[in-house]
Formats: sequence, structure tokens, C-alpha cells
Amino acid sequence: MSALSHPAAQKYAAHVNAAFVKVLGAFGSGRIWVRAKGTCLWDADGREYLDFLAASGAATLGHNPPKVLERLREVLADDAAGFAEAGVSVAAADLAAALAKLAAPLTRVLPATTRGEAIDSALKLARAATKRRALVHCKAGFHGTSLGGLSVSGHGRLRDAFEPLLGDCYEIPFDDVAALAKILEDKKPAAFVVEAIQVAAGVIVPRPGYLREAQELCRKFGTLLVLDEAQTALGRTGKMFAYEHEGFVPDVLVLGEALGAGLVPVAATLTTPEIHDRAYGKMDRWDLQGSPSGNALGWRVAIAVLEILERDALADAARERGEQLLERLRDEVGGHPFVKAVRGRGLLVGLELGPTRSSGILGRLLPGLVEGLSRRIFGQWLAVRLLEQGIVSQPASQQWNVLELQPPLTVTEDEVERVIGAITDIFAEYKDLKALLADAGQRFGSQLLAGWSS
Repeated sequence: MSALSHPAAQKYAAHVNAAFVKVLGAFGSGRIWVRAKGTCLWDADGREYLDFLAASGAATLGHNPPKVLERLREVLADDAAGFAEAGVSVAAADLAAALAKLAAPLTRVLPATTRGEAIDSALKLARAATKRRALVHCKAGFHGTSLGGLSVSGHGRLRDAFEPLLGDCYEIPFDDVAALAKILEDKKPAAFVVEAIQVAAGVIVPRPGYLREAQELCRKFGTLLVLDEAQTALGRTGKMFAYEHEGFVPDVLVLGEALGAGLVPVAATLTTPEIHDRAYGKMDRWDLQGSPSGNALGWRVAIAVLEILERDALADAARERGEQLLERLRDEVGGHPFVKAVRGRGLLVGLELGPTRSSGILGRLLPGLVEGLSRRIFGQWLAVRLLEQGIVSQPASQQWNVLELQPPLTVTEDEVERVIGAITDIFAEYKDLKALLADAGQRFGSQLLAGWSS
């Protein structure tokens, strides 16, 4: 049975998002996932895949980790108070204390369920604490799809359909301290919202010292630095939090769905007691932060996630396996005519594809055409080729010529080598641009002809 004809695909197209199903089919990446365990996924035909996407990084512990499932069963069995109306949630208090221990001096926690909610909490916090309106964000930044998150994201395609968004939002280039200094002086903003690594933009890692210098500038002008680590925290980059690589602490930290191990919706916004009290410390303002009363299930799962991350030293494991992935890919394909860069940190790696000086005569004669094609299809082409070999990956969501690799932190040395070998073997087949374009066109064209676009 083809994925298109599976009842789940038909129901999803009819009742959730038909265009999404068509896109999956057009690129040959449509699968019906029916089982997940550890670093593996299984489709409806029983085929096993190695997962190097990990729910966009949320499945940090692998799929359905036993200790987390055990905690879930405990919560379901002990009649936990899921809602704490007119009272204190024990689960929220325990999670906040666990996060505070890891992230001190960021010891005040605003629990949330999604990255979008956590970003909105950060923006509200900054405005309430500083009594300012302006917000600064980075070109090509991504902070979720809530209206607040889109207001401080730098991708027009994501924003345009929902304008007007929040007012007084200003965009500057990423990794540009001079531009930041100028707008801080001119606008006196409430917050500078920035990612530790721009994942959606193609796994863009800032130069060493950028974030630390940005924090120093923000302190000088009374602006809060909001660091979005929804995709980089909790061990992903080789440390518990990515800001630890830079030797500083942000004013506000946003954590995403990795807190729930990809199983339950959990997120959080962290800040210092001083900043939190400025915003919400008075008795007539305590409820302005939108204090949640539910989600005890998610919060107790998040506590288990933090315990496992520390017990199993998964940040250290991510550093070791990430170095293996990054260095071996650079050695094996870094000089290929269609590989422009291999970059990343920890188990968050981007492989940028496109024409280089050694791409051949077609690339030299029609550089604009080739570059445009590469941005539209090269990343999807490589993801499809890997999928055919039983490896799940995807291009960066807003930069389709960058293949994004972010497996669970539990990935093994042999599994990393398998992916490196698969990528190396694929590129060994294509030294000529015409052959690569022909293969990509044939694959995508056959999918369209098979009826996915109807």
C-alpha cells in the first residue's frame, strides 16, 4: 500500500492539512509512522528507519524512553491533581526547583506548554519589567508560530499572511554587534530576542563571543536579552544550555518541547527573581504573567527528563557524537563540488549544499539558475535519498539547501557512522551537476506523476 492510499493519509488530508500531504508526496518523503522506539521509527509497511530528525530535536532521549514512560504511568496511577485552582501545584513547584538548580541565577520559572507560549511569556515579561515597548530581533530568526513569536521572527513568508503583528518590532542582522549597539541606543528596546543558533535559517552558528558581547550591550542600555534555546538547550550542543559555551547568562531563557521528551507538551521561560519581581512581584500584578494551573502530567515528565539528562551525562555524549559527526562529514564530503559548508555544534549539524567553484561548467555558466535550484531542491533531494536508505532527516525549515541533522542524544557511534557512510556514498555518485539535477528532477517528477499533486 502506498502512503497516499493509506487511510491515515486520506483522513489527514481531509481533516487536518491537505497541502502538507501533497508536499510530502511531491518530495517522495511521505511515510505513515506507526511505531517509534529509541533512535528508530517504523512505517506502515514495517520498514525500520534510523531517526536523525528526532521530532525537530524534541525527542532528546530517543522515542518512548523507558524511564519517562515509567514516570507517565506513575502519574496516571497516583491520582495526581492535574489542576491546582486556588492553590499551588506540587508538580509545577518541583519542576521549577529542578530547572532553577540547573540554570541559576535564572531561578524564577514561568511554566508553559509550547515554545510559542514560552516566547510570548518572555515578551510580556520584558515589556512589564522594563516598561518599554520596542522589541529587537534578528533577520532569519525563528521563534515559533504564535503571533508574538512571528512578530520577532525574520522570515517574511511566515509573517506576511498574518500582518499586522505586534508593533514596535525592529530587525537587525544576526551576529552583528555594531547593528545591535546602534538600535539599542536609538530605540531603547525592552528586549533583544535571539537564538543561540539559528536552526531554521540553516544551522547558523554565531562567531565566538557574539552572545556574550550582546548581553553586555543590553545591560548597558537597560534592555533584556531573551535567549531562545528551544532547539539548543538540554544537552543538544554538548552542554546543558548553549549559552554555557559563551561564558555568560542571559536575562531571560526560553526552553521548548524537549522538556517533554517529544511525548508531552512542556516548555518554560526562566529569568532572575529581580526581573520577575519588577514585572509581577506586586500583589496587584501576580496574575498578569498568566500563571498556568494545569499540566501536572507534563511537568512531572519534564522532571524525569532532567533527571535522565544528568544521570546519563547526555550533554557529554552529545558533544562526543557531535564531534564525530561534524569532523567525519567534513573529512568525507567537505571538499565535494556540491557541498558548500558543514557546520554546527554538538548533535545539531547543518550540511549546506549548492554550487561551488568546482561544480563544473554548468555552475560557472549559469550560477544564478544553479544557485536558485539548489535552494529549492538540493536539501530535499538529499533527504529523500537518505530516506530511501532508511534514514530520516530534513532540510532546515526556512533554508532548503541545508540538510539538518539532529538525532536523539542517545545515538550510538555506529549509528553516526552509518549516516556518514550513507551521505558519503550518495555524494560519491554525483560529481557532475547535470547528473545530480537529472536525478532530483526524475525523483520529484515521478512523485508528481504518481498523483500526489492531485
